[in-house]
Amino acid sequence: MKITVTGTRGIPDIMGGVETHCEELFPRIVKLGADVTVVRRQSYVKEPLAEWHGVKLVDVATPKRKAFEAIVHTFRAINKAKKLGTDILHVHAIGPAMLAPYAKMRGMKVVFTHHGPDYDRDKWGFAAKTMLKLGERMGCRYADEVIVISEVIKELIARKYGRTEHVDLIYNGVPAPDVCDYPEYFQELGIEPHRYVLGMCRFVPEKNLHHLVEAFGRIDAHGCKLVLAGDTDFEDDYSRSLKEKASKAGVVLTGFVKGRKLHSLLSQARCYCLPSSHEGLPIALLEAMSYSLPVVVSNIPANKEVGLPDECYFPCGDVKALAERLQPLVEGDFAPRAYDMQKYDWDRIARQTMQVYRSVAAR
Repeated sequence: MKITVTGTRGIPDIMGGVETHCEELFPRIVKLGADVTVVRRQSYVKEPLAEWHGVKLVDVATPKRKAFEAIVHTFRAINKAKKLGTDILHVHAIGPAMLAPYAKMRGMKVVFTHHGPDYDRDKWGFAAKTMLKLGERMGCRYADEVIVISEVIKELIARKYGRTEHVDLIYNGVPAPDVCDYPEYFQELGIEPHRYVLGMCRFVPEKNLHHLVEAFGRIDAHGCKLVLAGDTDFEDDYSRSLKEKASKAGVVLTGFVKGRKLHSLLSQARCYCLPSSHEGLPIALLEAMSYSLPVVVSNIPANKEVGLPDECYFPCGDVKALAERLQPLVEGDFAPRAYDMQKYDWDRIARQTMQVYRSVAAR
């Protein structure tokens, strides 16, 4: 079975939730017997590779412009997939799903993973939101199978499009934690183990990191620091403003990190905070939970679906409430938490996805 993947910037080590999802999933799909090609956006590729962990990689030129890079990339990826003799095109995210009908016209079966209603993100204007809604509609109408990563999304597409058949709930996953330390890196950042609150995500408006910076400034930090790990794909007024505000407040900015640096930050944090107003099912939150970190997250539906205790949530956008949740976590001794992570196991998720492919191929 030949699978071609589009809708992601690429793998490996490229920032983004969909990118992390694909990086974990598709090497496992290869081990289950599929022939997988990921079509990458050339402008994001740091290292030209023909293959990575058994996944074939093909790079296509795309303009690095957030308004239309995804649709151009998807169009070219579909044409490449046809040349490769693809059986199933796996499209990730609602923007690229706009071209699901085109892929069907080219003779391929389509699996569409809905990672969340991206038109709710603050960064998009009216025209972009309209196109994203159209992409969602095309994906839900024309894909042979739709994968959703949360019950919230499953209910959304049933309500909006009446799609209840050939819809599979397969959660995002998280790998086993790689608990480690990195004293040299911590010295470089000027932080100490369990003496910092970690915020880890992209620097985009809907993540509300500016609320976290403001809330942290209101508490008695007891010597703890705030560390923001991440960056943005497209530097804009928001990201520049956030970095300026954070720097003035003494926040530690790491930039985009992966590997040992990221694992050490997760291993040694006092707690993790995600104050976002929009999520599908946040991989960063699942990662923090896998490292047994206390977490504080906004009470949006996607975060509530994880099923954390009530004291982990605060009303989205309420900076005062966020500060009140953070205050007890920076006082006293660090206390790890235990979470049930079974349904977020990537091996299980890979088997579920492979079953979707087999079902589609059989039809």
